[in-house]
Amino acid sequence: MPVKSYRPYTPSRRYMQMADFSDITKTEPERKLAKGLRKHGGRNNTGMLMVRHHGGGHRRRYRLIDFKREKYGVPAKVSAIEYDPNRNARIALLVYADGDKRYIPAPLGLGVGDSVVSGPKSEIKLGNALPMTNIPDGTFIHAIEMIPGKGAQFVRAAGTQAQLMAKEGNYALIKMPSGELRKVLKDCMATIGQVGNIEHNTINLGKAGRKRHIGVKPTVRGAAMNACDHPLGGGRGHSKGNNVPRSPWNQPSKGFKTRTKSKIWSWMIVQDRRKTGATA
Repeated sequence: MPVKSYRPYTPSRRYMQMADFSDITKTEPERKLAKGLRKHGGRNNTGMLMVRHHGGGHRRRYRLIDFKREKYGVPAKVSAIEYDPNRNARIALLVYADGDKRYIPAPLGLGVGDSVVSGPKSEIKLGNALPMTNIPDGTFIHAIEMIPGKGAQFVRAAGTQAQLMAKEGNYALIKMPSGELRKVLKDCMATIGQVGNIEHNTINLGKAGRKRHIGVKPTVRGAAMNACDHPLGGGRGHSKGNNVPRSPWNQPSKGFKTRTKSKIWSWMIVQDRRKTGATA
């Protein structure tokens, strides 16, 4: 996916970049695989703001993605590569031999006309999904399940890939894109290859309006607020006093551990992404 830039005839155009969408082969989603998406603006059922900076944005339709790949042994052909406004990866429309149609995240290198299949007996080929117990060590994978049968939860973003390092007992050792070494049950499904649209993170939006189109509202610094609105607010000029960076609810924002140590998944992390050694 090449990234195109513009002639700087306005200040915002000078640094603006955009995907050229040359890999897109179909502009409208499959009707049966798309549904309406309601915006909540970061508010809960009582109208209270729970997540800041959410709201507005362009109207979208949600594409139903098949993260389970449960049609074992049924070959499918890639009918189209489409844009999905709800994720940074492209999606591929699969047409199965029995006529069923489903979307999957499009792996890098998968094109229209290619064939994919899922199941334990599938070959090690780009776009095929199979349990990690049948995948050779060292293979690059994506769309990894956390619990067998639940559907892919790991490594789904554009340009990401994980590496299957080894298998020990009932678990597979995976090197995540962050560098974390993690155990996952080897019966979990994974897809061969890397997620496409690898240049997504190089795009410069160029102006605030494009951020609003995505649905992200502006962020105001705490130090720019009044003392009644934020722990860092008030003072004269740029005065911060003795305050450390913290949230509006007085929680430290740098170095403060928010992960619950009693989480059931903590023991499955063999090496933390910060390379500090094994975790309990």
